Amino acid sequence: MAVKLRLKRMGAKGRPFYRIVAADARSPRDGRFIENVGTYNPINEPAKIEINEELALKWLSKGAQPTDTVRSLLSKQGIMKKHHEEKKKGKK
Repeated sequence: MAVKLRLKRMGAKGRPFYRIVAADARSPRDGRFIENVGTYNPINEPAKIEINEELALKWLSKGAQPTDTVRSLLSKQGIMKKHHEEKKKGKK
């Protein structure tokens, strides 16, 4: 099963709010998901990003592929750097 870390759109029309979820790549964007990893609210100024670092690293280590937007959000939080360092440490 291919797992992706992606955004699930919530909120009212014109007022988007997103959950960052781990989901099967074949499931619809707002459909079934495996686990909730965090939230992203682009309406706030500056945008509010809350990510459970432990869960995100767990899914990345299991091979979950983040979408471009989620990869950007994870990078802003410093999670992609930690994942890269853990991966490097494991190879030595």
